[in-house]
Amino acid sequence: MTAKIAQQGSVVDAPFLIELVKLWRAQDTNEAWEGKSDLDLLEPYILNRERRRALPIIGDPDPNTLWRLELFFNAVGLSVERETGIMVQPILKLHHEGFGRIVLIAGRLVAVNKQLRDVHRLGFDNCVKLAQEGDRYVSEGIGLIRKFPDVANY
Repeated sequence: MTAKIAQQGSVVDAPFLIELVKLWRAQDTNEAWEGKSDLDLLEPYILNRERRRALPIIGDPDPNTLWRLELFFNAVGLSVERETGIMVQPILKLHHEGFGRIVLIAGRLVAVNKQLRDVHRLGFDNCVKLAQEGDRYVSEGIGLIRKFPDVANY
């Protein structure tokens, strides 16, 4: 999948980013982000080289970073569900220092399996990289569900 991202306004037209923005907006129960553009909502995921260098090599992830991680993989799971019709559930096991694993389970199938390191440094160079990484996990999940439908439907 090719990620196309409009750099002006609030239009994000990469399928994964659309799903991620929907999740962000669903979290906004007090309408605090109503005036923010889609790109403003995705900005916390963008971590250029300078911002990454400013972070310590070893550190504990803060609650906002953990929340962004969960929303990212929830968007992956929902994207896989929309394509396959199979419910996908994320399971996160994380050490307080930011090391661990997240898996997305479909029935008895591990549809996505990602080992996590340095979660406190979670970020992508730009929105295109964010969309590509999300699309990669979505494609992986869809591919495994289609390859093993009996296990995913169990």
